Amino acid sequence: CDTSTSRDSTEALYWCRWSSPFIHLLTLTVVTFAVVAPLICHRLLHSYFYLRRWHLNPMSQEFLEQNQQEGQDALHYFEKMQMPNASEVSGSEAFQPLLLITIITVQRQNDFHYVLQVASHFHRLLQKCGVRCQSHRMLLCNVESDPSIHQDVRLLSSLFPMVSRDRTGENPDPSLNQFEKEKQDYVFCLEQSLLVYNPEYILLVEDDAVPEKEIFSVLQHLFLARFSKPYLRDALYFKLYHPERLQHYFNPEPMRILEWLGLGMFLGPVLTFAYCWALVGRHYGLELRRLHPALYNVVPASECCTPAMLFPAASARRASEYLQGLRCRQGFAKDTALYSLLRGKGENAFVVEPNLVRHVGMYSSLRLNSNPKLL
Repeated sequence: CDTSTSRDSTEALYWCRWSSPFIHLLTLTVVTFAVVAPLICHRLLHSYFYLRRWHLNPMSQEFLEQNQQEGQDALHYFEKMQMPNASEVSGSEAFQPLLLITIITVQRQNDFHYVLQVASHFHRLLQKCGVRCQSHRMLLCNVESDPSIHQDVRLLSSLFPMVSRDRTGENPDPSLNQFEKEKQDYVFCLEQSLLVYNPEYILLVEDDAVPEKEIFSVLQHLFLARFSKPYLRDALYFKLYHPERLQHYFNPEPMRILEWLGLGMFLGPVLTFAYCWALVGRHYGLELRRLHPALYNVVPASECCTPAMLFPAASARRASEYLQGLRCRQGFAKDTALYSLLRGKGENAFVVEPNLVRHVGMYSSLRLNSNPKLL
């Protein structure tokens, strides 16, 4: 008995000594996550260590001021341009684009000029892309109930083709809620895109989704190398944006489990895995994929949201038909309706990671909020 007790005491002393590997690991973990991580990451918006109480209000205000300036810059960008007359579109063109970028827009928050920001970024990127993007076209889809009051679209109509959903002479439908109206507008823009241009792909972009600079190089890679794979070929849609707040590892999405395993096996050391997983956050790890288009991930889509959606032409027709058979309401908006089709109709959909657009619209066209926040 005495011998056994002595042996246990010796083992306990070994594990408690400073030279013990256990003590080293414990100390390093405490220093990393209790001292280093909070110091480094407390201002990273999508990190687990973000100090919301300290930083959210000033960062939200700073973002609004910066975005308002970007809206003014976009306004001046188009005001200085000599624009040909390209206003209303009628009939279909003989040329079939590979990609049609359709910007769906309504009048809101004049100071921010959301649609001008989106259009100016796409215009610059298309010009920079040059010959590689010569088969791409842009279309404005004005779904304001009275199209004439949308001032920013009036400015853009002399540069870009435009379709409008004019309902000024119609009697208002008292049963039409704002979520159903948004869905009907979405279907209208899909159908008009098919009717006017009949493209191979439609990128339906909401008017507060600013494209990332690499969007066309990534799309070109997807068109040429990835979308020919059987499991992607017949997808109903591809999301090009998923909210950063929902990109954490702890979100209940099956692909996260595979990422845990893959990241752990690839990176090896436990602390490196922990750093990417908890210290900085998955959103910032995804940013490393921007190094090359081939590194972008295409994984099964989850429910939220629809700032930028890529539809193959045949899929756009199916989606339009499906959506017309559904009625949207509070708690069942168009993104939920689209996601419900995956199980209900046996369809597949995917999301491209990292995001290919930035969602800059803190003022929603559906939900009034006089004091918006980044989170």
